[in-house]
Amino acid sequence: MSWTDERVDLLRKLWLDGLSASQIAAELSHGITRNAVIGKVHRLGLSGRVKAPAAATPRQRTRAPAPRPASPRPAAPISRGNLAVAFRPMEAPEPLPMEDVVIPMSEMVEIMDLRESMCRWPVGDPTTPEFRFCGSRSPAGGPYCMHHARIAYQPAQERRRERERRAQQLTRIG
Repeated sequence: MSWTDERVDLLRKLWLDGLSASQIAAELSHGITRNAVIGKVHRLGLSGRVKAPAAATPRQRTRAPAPRPASPRPAAPISRGNLAVAFRPMEAPEPLPMEDVVIPMSEMVEIMDLRESMCRWPVGDPTTPEFRFCGSRSPAGGPYCMHHARIAYQPAQERRRERERRAQQLTRIG
């Protein structure tokens, strides 16, 4: 397969007439593939195609969907055809209430006293001498105790909801 001058000229004509790369490849035949046509079109810098003629049957216009009210849940995907399956969105579990945990001073530790089984949640301002780490027992080599793990590892949707809630509070205050 080689691009002769005649083939390149025919390619240009067919491309500018609005034929697809597959149609041009079929017209040129002799080992020219759709991808070869696309590559040559790019190398030649061809553009400014004429739109292909419209199909004999006009497309039916569809009405724009009515605006949906905002909801905290994402819309269910639309399924059609013989493979459609009934879809029931799962309810997100209610977030656990964030209770304030009072960590006894005797459990809080400095960095040099941290051990593998201790919670590494920072408490206080790191620039002050009172800065410590939680120091409570952490399960099976995890970095945080159960309380701090719930704070650190929140699902993305829950974090987004929390950010939006805080933003709304700030706009009410300001």
